[in-house]
Amino acid sequence: METVNAVGRRKAAVARVIVREGNGQIVINHRPLDVYFPSSILQYIVRQPLSTLDVNEKYDIRVNLDGGGYKGQAEALRLAIARALVKINPDDKPALRKEGFMTRDPRAVERKKPGQPKARKRFQFSKR
Repeated sequence: METVNAVGRRKAAVARVIVREGNGQIVINHRPLDVYFPSSILQYIVRQPLSTLDVNEKYDIRVNLDGGGYKGQAEALRLAIARALVKINPDDKPALRKEGFMTRDPRAVERKKPGQPKARKRFQFSKR
């Protein structure tokens, strides 16, 4: 098997992954997963597609992560890994779709409107 590339996005975060056969190493921006995401919850989110297919120790993953916050980055990475795994074996797609890993979450920050302090908040109204 040669390398497989995939892209995942969430909010303002973009994750580009390169997956190749290996022993389960995940390197994000030249740092190991546990250094880049110290939180065990975020590490769990990143590993979810691998755990679902039970291939935790089968692939090495190199990641280029950019933009957004840590939560958005972790979820973008989860989508990218799921897409790469489907490129490797299309038969895995129903299992990943069932868990919701193949769906790009479209929610993003609503834009700020003119004449308001934020997207929906209004300035204080004064009758007199």
